[in-house]
Amino acid sequence: MSSENVKKVSMRRVRAEQSVKSKLGLLIAFVLMLAIFALLTNGEFLRWRNMVNLVRTVSLYAPVAFAMTLCLIIGGIDLSVGALCAVASTYCAGLLANYGLNTGLALVVGIGMATAMGTVNGLLISRTSMPPFIVTLSMMQAARGVAYIYSAGKPIRTPTDFGSLANGYLFDVIPYPIIVMLVVMVVMLILLNKTRFGRSIYTIGGNREAARFSGIDVRSTTLWVYIISGLLCGICGVIWASRLYSGQPTLGSGAEMNAIASAIVGGTSMAGGSGTIGGTLLGAFVIQTLTSGLEFLDVPFYYKFIVQGAVIIIAVYIDIKRKEIAARKHS
Repeated sequence: MSSENVKKVSMRRVRAEQSVKSKLGLLIAFVLMLAIFALLTNGEFLRWRNMVNLVRTVSLYAPVAFAMTLCLIIGGIDLSVGALCAVASTYCAGLLANYGLNTGLALVVGIGMATAMGTVNGLLISRTSMPPFIVTLSMMQAARGVAYIYSAGKPIRTPTDFGSLANGYLFDVIPYPIIVMLVVMVVMLILLNKTRFGRSIYTIGGNREAARFSGIDVRSTTLWVYIISGLLCGICGVIWASRLYSGQPTLGSGAEMNAIASAIVGGTSMAGGSGTIGGTLLGAFVIQTLTSGLEFLDVPFYYKFIVQGAVIIIAVYIDIKRKEIAARKHS
C-alpha cells in the first residue's frame, strides 16, 4: 500500500474515532433517558410494544431528518419538508380514492410531486443569490397551499388495502416503515461516506469558495441536495398516507422542527461542514423518546414544543462551544 493510501486510511480511522467519541455522550444520555422513564413508569415504558411503536414513529420521520442533515451540511436549510410531505400524501391519496389509479403509479406521482418541488427549491437556491431560508420558507407556504387546494382542505380517505404498506409487518414482527427507514439510511450512508458527491457536500459546507476553486460544481451539488430532500419528503408523505389511511393537508406541520432538532442534537452543525446520518438517527431517537416519555406520563402534548425548543438551544450552544474549544487548540 502506498504512503498516500496509508495516510487516507489513517485519516478515515481518526475521523471514525472522533465520530464515535462525539456520539458517546449522546448515546449515554439516551440510555439514561430510557432508564429514567422506565423508573417513572415502573418499567411500563420499556415494554416491547411501546419500544416497537417508538421505533416505528422515528422511522416515519427519519428520512425527513436525513434530508435536513444534507441541507445543513452544505450550509443550507429546508423549511419546506413538512409541507412537501403533505403534498405527496394528498396527491397519492387523491389519485387512489378519486381516480382508482394503480397503487404503484399513485406512489410514484405522490413522491414525484414532492421531488419536483424540491427541485424548484434547488434551482432557486443554486442559480440565484436568494438564501435557502427564504426560498424554502416560501415553498413551505406554497406547498401547503397546494395540498389544501387539491384536498379541498379535508382528509382524503384511501382504500383499506393501501394501509397495509405502512401498517403491515415483515414476518409479523418488523413494521414495514422501519424497513424503509433502514434502506434509506444505508443508501444515505453510502452516498455521504463512499462517493465523490458526499465528499463534495462536506467540502461545500466547510468552505464554499475553496470548494469552487478545487473544481467542485457547487451549483449542481446544491441542486441535487434539494432534489434528494424532496424525494425523501415524498417517501415520508406516502408512508404517512398509508399509515393514517388518508392523505391530509395538515400532515407534517412542525416536521421541519423535528428534523432540525434531530440533526442538530445528532451533531450536525448549523454552520455547515459537519454531520452524520447515524448521529441524526440517534438524535431522532432522543427527541422521540422525550416526546413519548412525556406522553406516557400524561404530560400535555404541547409541552413537547417547549422541550424541543430547549433541546435545540442547548445543542446549538454545545456545538458553538465545541468549535470555540477546537479553534483554541489549533491556534
